[in-house]
Amino acid sequence: MTLAETIYDVAVIGSGPGGYTAAIRAGQLGLKTCVIEKDDNLGGTCLQVGCIPTKALLFNAEIYDHLKGGKEFGIEGTESARVNWGTIQARKNKIVKKHTKGLEFLMHKNKVDVVKGYGRLTGPRKEGVLSVDVEGAAKIKAKNVILATGSEAKMLPGLKPDSTVLSNIEILSLNAIPKSLVVVGAGAVGVEFASIYKSFDSDVTILEMLPRLVPLEDEEISKELARAFRKRGIKSFAGTKVEKIERTESGVAVSFTPPDGKQQEIEAEKILIAVGRAPNTANVGLEKTKIKDERGFVYTDEWMQTEEPGIYAVGDIIAGFPQLAHVAFMQGMVAVAHIAGKPAVPLDRHKIPNCTYCDPQISSVGITEAQAKESGHNIKVGKFPFTANSKASIIGSHEGFVKVVADTKYGEILGVHIIGPQATEMIAEAVAAMELEATIDDLMFTIHPHPTLSEAMFDGIENVYGLSINI
Repeated sequence: MTLAETIYDVAVIGSGPGGYTAAIRAGQLGLKTCVIEKDDNLGGTCLQVGCIPTKALLFNAEIYDHLKGGKEFGIEGTESARVNWGTIQARKNKIVKKHTKGLEFLMHKNKVDVVKGYGRLTGPRKEGVLSVDVEGAAKIKAKNVILATGSEAKMLPGLKPDSTVLSNIEILSLNAIPKSLVVVGAGAVGVEFASIYKSFDSDVTILEMLPRLVPLEDEEISKELARAFRKRGIKSFAGTKVEKIERTESGVAVSFTPPDGKQQEIEAEKILIAVGRAPNTANVGLEKTKIKDERGFVYTDEWMQTEEPGIYAVGDIIAGFPQLAHVAFMQGMVAVAHIAGKPAVPLDRHKIPNCTYCDPQISSVGITEAQAKESGHNIKVGKFPFTANSKASIIGSHEGFVKVVADTKYGEILGVHIIGPQATEMIAEAVAAMELEATIDDLMFTIHPHPTLSEAMFDGIENVYGLSINI
């Protein structure tokens, strides 16, 4: 049977985290499935030019930082260690290639057809079947379509990415480490690349329009990151407006106005624009359907269904959810479970972990202390510094703390906020606890292994009642 004759149970447009997860799960559930991908490789932004290559560079940066401090650990001669940027880039590319091949294998294993080309919706169902126009391929017919077209980096007005003005794509494949870098935007992308290139000895300056770094995090987390970055020699200006960016012979000149109102100018070899991501929905045929959108973001119900029967949407294009790969994963699984008539649990916005992989790492789940107060909760807050954690001393990483926000009435955990070593690994415990509706009292009698960084979570929980053993 040809593609034109096949009627799929599910056709997925886009093979990023939401798309490939949906396609694989559909295949696992026995649904006839295809995934439509416009790019040469599967995996979307996350695998090709986002999460995976960025975290590979962050790990290299972490190793280099450890080597620079080798004398403290009794390892001599590490101060003469040199960076081979070509090898670092090759390792990053090898990791991406390995997992791209892994996705191709998983599609084959789960009998998912991969269709190369740009897919567009053509309108509502006709006799129970939707169709998708695919450039360079036959029209795809399916009973259900999942829109998973992802997002792209925003640029400041008048700028286009090139070898000097960078988005997340260009900064991942630089031929050499820049001597100086200006980062516009202090969200996760901005602070991660600031951290990477500072580790590799670039002179780094961050400019953020909002009043603080990582502005979506708890305010104390932002203050601690600013302190840690100052200690590392990363210059940052919050509450700052970028006035003008001009190319120079050696790079760029950036004029900006910090909160004191006195305009400044700095020059740098490169500039990274990290001011958020826009949904890729402008050219996918939304106008031919009943699907509502706002600034390109699509609205769905709790099962990821749009207003157009049979069309679902997942990932970075969804209104009201953070643009995170793990959110897309779960949305894809929820959508497919609903299509297949299987049990599923809708996503809870307040039980989604946020992770930022700079040094020190940041993670959080739930609401901040300020949000809890604004919501009318009577709260208690427990904090525990990593300086008092024995494993943090062992690994020589003492920055940061664990902060637990709880409601006083029943001990309900409202939010957990971590900045420090391996914060992104530790947050899963808090997510599981909140998902299972565990209280502070439950977790006070949950044994944590010693010596571990996870004990800091235990101490933070106990400190809600002022009963932490280690401070």
